[in-house]
Amino acid sequence: MTVAATGILGKGGGLLERPTIETTSPGRESEFDLRKSRKTSPPYRVLLHNDNFNKREYVVQVLMKVIPGMTIDNAVNIMQEAHYNGLAVVIVCAQVDAEDHCMQLRGNGLLSSIEPADGGGC
Repeated sequence: MTVAATGILGKGGGLLERPTIETTSPGRESEFDLRKSRKTSPPYRVLLHNDNFNKREYVVQVLMKVIPGMTIDNAVNIMQEAHYNGLAVVIVCAQVDAEDHCMQLRGNGLLSSIEPADGGGC
């Protein structure tokens, strides 16, 4: 009794194709590389400037909405510091994140800027 070759292989039998390995093209960073560069990039401060337009409660709400992990106590303290001193540090983070937070604060009507955390100018 002979069995045909196809009968031996059954379902799912056959040759496997060689897997393709995706590589990043020059100038294109992978998500891992982006996360690594964010951790090693020099830190930046996101600054909140006092204004005479927004109510204090609104400023607190925006800070809690825009900044990840912002608590109500921290938001109130930041708002009060900006109100009394004219300026307050909101968060220190990588430049790309600082730019994003600053734009979100501005998009919600707050006055915001960023600067290098080491105190040097841009």
